[in-house]
Amino acid sequence: MSCVVGIDVAKERLDVAVRPGDERWSVSQGEQGLSELVARLQALGPSLIVLEASGGWEAPVVATLAVAGLPVVVVNPRQVRDFARATGRLAKTDALDAAVLAHFGEAVRPLPEAEERVLAACLARRRQVVEMITAEKHRLSSALPVVRPSLEAHLAWLEEELRRLEEELDQRVRQSPLWQEKVELLRSVPGVGKIVAYTWAIDLPELGRLGPKEIAALVGVAPFNRDSGRGRGRRCVWGWRSKVRTALYMATLAATRCHPVIRAFYQRLLGAGKARKVALTACMRKLLIIMNAIVRDGRPWNPALAQGG
Repeated sequence: MSCVVGIDVAKERLDVAVRPGDERWSVSQGEQGLSELVARLQALGPSLIVLEASGGWEAPVVATLAVAGLPVVVVNPRQVRDFARATGRLAKTDALDAAVLAHFGEAVRPLPEAEERVLAACLARRRQVVEMITAEKHRLSSALPVVRPSLEAHLAWLEEELRRLEEELDQRVRQSPLWQEKVELLRSVPGVGKIVAYTWAIDLPELGRLGPKEIAALVGVAPFNRDSGRGRGRRCVWGWRSKVRTALYMATLAATRCHPVIRAFYQRLLGAGKARKVALTACMRKLLIIMNAIVRDGRPWNPALAQGG
């Protein structure tokens, strides 16, 4: 059976964990340790080997595994830490970190680093250009005539750059059946536009791989208690994927108008006396769970099956 391997890289040692199962071992950094690592991994025949960026210590390990023809990817440490928190793994040792990496790889199946990083860079640059367009429009609204031509010329350039970046994203997604399938699944949901779908697909690779509670905690729409002793504080939401949460908020605003399930849920909460902010946050969580189920099952939005979303 195919397995996934996580490797935690330290200066002097490599800790290895294998999923499924609980097989773990370690080897020393250096030529002898890497030779032993390659031999054991080739005998296992893993479908994926996951490491996280470790300040350059991972570079010789990745190079050695790649030369040996083993399927290795390097992932963002922030995503792995978010995943560990969302799945309740708060303890931290090198051996546990290797197990978390293996679990992350098994659940998320990260794409090769180069492809994922290019798409993430294009999406991040698009956000920056949108922010610059907004800022220049604000300046233009109160600008003196002497600077208006400069602002207008810059706005024209920025809008053309925005169009080019969106075309680049479209083209790269179309070239990858995996990305295209996920984006099409996301866009099948009422209220979810193209850029929101890109944001969720690229910046939330865990979508469809985690349970409802874990994905809500990861994005930051799961309510957490704030109790101490006999005191009972107001429950609040918090999380680590701010860009995803912003996209989810915008999609939910649209969904409260055009998504039959979310609209009915929102109106029911308001009718029960819930504050609009509380109702909207609950709708964000419900929409996220619906999206998670759609990607998990590989089936587009179906209103006949979604009432229990």
